[in-house]
Amino acid sequence: MESKTILLVDDEIDILEFLSYNLKKEGFTVYTAQNGKDAIKTAKEHKPNVILLDVMMPEMDGIETCSELRNQPQVSESYIVFLTARNEDYSQIAGLESGADDYISKPIRPKVLISKINALFRRINKSQNHKFEGKIILKDVIIDKEKYIVTIKKVDISLPKKEFEILAVLASKPNKVFRREEIFAKVWSDNVIVGDRTIDVHIRKIREKTGLENIKTIKGIGYKYEEN
Repeated sequence: MESKTILLVDDEIDILEFLSYNLKKEGFTVYTAQNGKDAIKTAKEHKPNVILLDVMMPEMDGIETCSELRNQPQVSESYIVFLTARNEDYSQIAGLESGADDYISKPIRPKVLISKINALFRRINKSQNHKFEGKIILKDVIIDKEKYIVTIKKVDISLPKKEFEILAVLASKPNKVFRREEIFAKVWSDNVIVGDRTIDVHIRKIREKTGLENIKTIKGIGYKYEEN
């Protein structure tokens, strides 16, 4: 993965030119694509740190493109952020469910965009400098924080990065209630703002993929990994 690289995906050429110009001025290396298929090809070739992806595109929309990108091992560590003018909850949830890390609403002001992108790279640097080490071993569950693999009853399960990190946070201290703000800080960092439904969506997907009944919702507070 090259340093400070961004892939912009939008079917409107004027938006690509506008965003590319402003990002390049700030020293980012920028690649562009006008459709989902080209985006996947470019992402696999250049392995960008961040992918800014429009939701509304012809043929293969942003949701489908994101899902396909998350199946590509070459971009497993890329952060995917949706660019969308649609503020409905269902659009945001669909984006997160397809594997996106965050979203930015249009219209986009250059200063706000640069601020958000810089926050993303601070998050990336923090993640690279403080990688998980070792394993968490619980009853029937092993969480390997070096290989990013969850083993449940001797069956390996691969989770996307954010889902894995949330599970690792909760399992690091069984029966402790983690407030939502604490999970945000540990997984996304304090200086990054994500949607209100982000954790809810990720928790639901962790439960679906792992079958774990240990993850409990503490209404109005947060979540815990319950172990008897």
